[in-house]
Amino acid sequence: MALTDEQLERYSRHITLKEIGVRGQKKLLGAKVLIIGAGGLGAPAAMYLAAAGVGTIGIADFDKVELSNLQRQVIHTTADVGKSKVESASGTLKALNPDVNVITYHEYVSSRNISDMIADYDFIIDGADNFPTKFLINDACVLGEKPFCHAGILRFEGQLMTYVPGKGPCYRCIFEGPPPKDAVLSCREAGVIGAMAGVIGSMQALEAVKYITGQGELLTGAMLVFDGLKMKWRRVKLPKRVAACPICGESPTIKELFDEEQTSCSML
Repeated sequence: MALTDEQLERYSRHITLKEIGVRGQKKLLGAKVLIIGAGGLGAPAAMYLAAAGVGTIGIADFDKVELSNLQRQVIHTTADVGKSKVESASGTLKALNPDVNVITYHEYVSSRNISDMIADYDFIIDGADNFPTKFLINDACVLGEKPFCHAGILRFEGQLMTYVPGKGPCYRCIFEGPPPKDAVLSCREAGVIGAMAGVIGSMQALEAVKYITGQGELLTGAMLVFDGLKMKWRRVKLPKRVAACPICGESPTIKELFDEEQTSCSML
């Protein structure tokens, strides 16, 4: 597949990079990334992946755009309030880059549909706003052998890690299950600075681009934690393997998908 003159101009800053070049750009154009959650994290991730020329972007979200979303969910505008988030996000991405094929899933992500949803994608981005869905994404990706990038934000802090099958721990290796109900304040209760979503969501997009092009070092075996008030990054080394992990350990007890009980929001 030869790049058109328009594509050579659009992606010229990528092509100039020796780590990307024409070959890497073609990989991006042929790649498929699914973003679960068109909110604070999913919004910047989707926009930067579309701008990068990722050929197919899936977006799954059942919610509608609310006015309170606009402080951080930059893929939506005031005119989109009341629309489904996937409809709003799709319009923004198509306007940004007509090269991109956007597939929308206006439905709740659950144990009944997530396996089929992720099946055709090369990389998954966890932009979910609650712990049960985050654990479900992890479990589906582990059982389906799909790489994904987890992230979460609250107040002025954010964190992210990447799971690649056979290369480092999964989300359950670090956090075995959701916290007890009401043990963690929701973003509605605790607040979140809007720019934090942009910082961490953009880094999820960067992890996806690095995975697709095979360049750089992914956050496998590490959790990156950012304190926005102090402007400090902390890279936490994670165990290479957790033998007791209930889904990817030596004697897994989770062998099929299930829906965890709904608990507090982890980000919005």
